[in-house]
Amino acid sequence: MGKVIAKNIVKRKSGFLYYVDGQGNVCEAKMARGGKKRKKKVVKKKVAKKKPVKKKMAKKKKAKKKVVKKKKR
Repeated sequence: MGKVIAKNIVKRKSGFLYYVDGQGNVCEAKMARGGKKRKKKVVKKKVAKKKPVKKKMAKKKKAKKKVVKKKKR
């Protein structure tokens, strides 16, 4: 680490980085920060439309055949 040569020469601003460049000048650069936090978009759930239910036909009972007795002649 280097030595501190002079203090309070540069008024520092918050959010800036100060460094000495190759030519010996004190430079400032804005510090990199994460991007702005954004609100999450509310995703609406798609509601699946219900298909109409087909009604089942009631089973018809088979009609019993009447047994016709033949008359003897």
